[in-house]
Amino acid sequence: MKVFIGYDSREDIAWRVCRHAILRHAPELSIIPLRQPELRAAGLYLRPIDPGASTEFSLTRFLTPHLAGPEGWSLFADCDILFTTDLRRILVGVDPSLAVHVVQHDYVPRQSVKMDGQVQAAYPRKNWSSLMLFNNAHPAVRALTPAVVNAATPGYLHRMEWVQGAIGALDPAWNFLVGESEPPAQTPFGIHYTNGGPWFAETTDVNFAQLWTVERRMME
Repeated sequence: MKVFIGYDSREDIAWRVCRHAILRHAPELSIIPLRQPELRAAGLYLRPIDPGASTEFSLTRFLTPHLAGPEGWSLFADCDILFTTDLRRILVGVDPSLAVHVVQHDYVPRQSVKMDGQVQAAYPRKNWSSLMLFNNAHPAVRALTPAVVNAATPGYLHRMEWVQGAIGALDPAWNFLVGESEPPAQTPFGIHYTNGGPWFAETTDVNFAQLWTVERRMME
């Protein structure tokens, strides 16, 4: 499995802690940051700069399977997710006949503003695309070419209209949305600080902030 993490220059520390946590549990994995300037320089991402995008990887995430190649599995994750277990466990029980597996959130955001003061938008399948396990060989995934990523509407991509229904469900513990659900009894496999994490001054006291802070200290 190849792992790609969204990179945003405003959240470099989040990316570094995310990478550290993954490698601490699974040092054999290769972690690749999706840096928009590099993807532009390679001619893979040609869309105009979108001042309304909440992150620099808002749409570049959909280049993950193209970058990973036509075989095996690839994983995309937002940089503001802290993984607390071996990420390879996410492959257990997945259905190889399906194109992509996600945590299928069904919720209305509790807040109107999310990380770094960004407007919180509500739309169908919100946050499904924040953690995607791609079956690289599936026809729907192979059809998700750079040309499609550069031309399709954001809604078409984030709502996964390109998948045509071949979507599998991951255990919700892989993408727990901090601030949108009550904390579970057990520590989630993936803690997603979707409304802002401890690296922002205004969200230092969110649920599971201490786990992120400890991970950061281990990295230093």
